Amino acid sequence: MTRFAWRIVAAVLLAALSSGTGFTQEDRDGCRDYPLLNRLDGFYLDGCKDEAFSSYDFTTEHGKMAVEGHFTSLSYRRPSTAPEMSGLEMIRNYTNAVEAIGGEVIYAGRYSATMKVVVDGREVWIGVAPYGKRAYRLDIIEKQAMTQQVVADAAAMLADIGRVGHTVLNGVLFDTDKAVVKPESKAALTEIAKLLNDNPDLTAFVVGHTDMAGSFEHNMDLAERRAAAVVAALVAEHGISADRLSPHGVGPLAPVGSNDTEVGRALNRRVELVKR
Repeated sequence: MTRFAWRIVAAVLLAALSSGTGFTQEDRDGCRDYPLLNRLDGFYLDGCKDEAFSSYDFTTEHGKMAVEGHFTSLSYRRPSTAPEMSGLEMIRNYTNAVEAIGGEVIYAGRYSATMKVVVDGREVWIGVAPYGKRAYRLDIIEKQAMTQQVVADAAAMLADIGRVGHTVLNGVLFDTDKAVVKPESKAALTEIAKLLNDNPDLTAFVVGHTDMAGSFEHNMDLAERRAAAVVAALVAEHGISADRLSPHGVGPLAPVGSNDTEVGRALNRRVELVKR
């Protein structure tokens, strides 16, 4: 977002969130407001967290929804000498302010709210949760894909196949719930093709795996379509013979991590090469 655009949006939110109490206290060292969102008047920053890439489970009408991207968490508090503010008033201030700049309230309950706003083409998810009558927390995700740093390596994949008969195709990427191989997968596909070209007798199953989010039937179909997309890319872009690769999907049936955590779910979303 441009500096000018941030200022316009922040100005709107500042007007919407100001309550005129005038009570102040110094913020914790190193903590600052998120550029898009001003604090409620009279509150100070009691704590903060900033992670370049993480996940947060936002509350929706249908349960929790994990959103990944740049994560910011800010804890605000009012001095004990300041008047109390109801949790509902805190929530309404933020939901009204986000709606005023064209955002959407995903969920608004008695104890928390979830909002989403698109700014310069990027989704920003915002959660607000009051704690008592003098404190609240903002959890913010600027939705984005992780920069993949680990990609498939031909030698390492061959070693895995020799040791356990299969290997994970690290660096083969898809958008959420999609079966189109992303352009960022080019380096990984090149290494997979090198593995196959260097070992002309190797034939394999290309196996798609998913986490357990969504229905079983959908995940089975998604897994197979992703496997087929990898095969298609290797055949069309790297000249690998189609009869050497057979795509299949096992969906959520072979997890390698806990589906109760985002880390585990991320491990479960993968494509593997299995020696035939």
